[in-house]
Amino acid sequence: MKVIYPVIFTETKDEKDVVLVHIPDLDRSTEGYGVIDAIEMAKDCIGNILFDVPDSEIPAAKRIDDIDLKSSPFFEDGKSFVSLVDVDLAAFRLREKSKSVRRNITLPQWLDDMATAAKLNVSAITQGALKRELGIA
Repeated sequence: MKVIYPVIFTETKDEKDVVLVHIPDLDRSTEGYGVIDAIEMAKDCIGNILFDVPDSEIPAAKRIDDIDLKSSPFFEDGKSFVSLVDVDLAAFRLREKSKSVRRNITLPQWLDDMATAAKLNVSAITQGALKRELGIA
């Protein structure tokens, strides 16, 4: 499911090119260094907020024309503008769940010694075996 929210960006006069970000519909804020990073941070913020929210309960977004720049807590910190930011929640959720996790396994010492001597990547071999066992291509 894709979502799209209007986001208020405030460009500060900071020498580090800080752009403050406010997402009115979700009442959350973040920041980035430059506009491109600020957009990525807005996407990440939206994805994390909605990560566990069932699709049927995702808050509706206001129309971009209904956003008042003065509603941002950063309005007086620089020049503000509003833009739409989209997030593919299915892709975001998949990417976040695809991060590696540490899992201990038990092997006989002789098998671990042989794998080490053969310079085998036990994690990769274990992943392959689990995928085969689960029927994952």
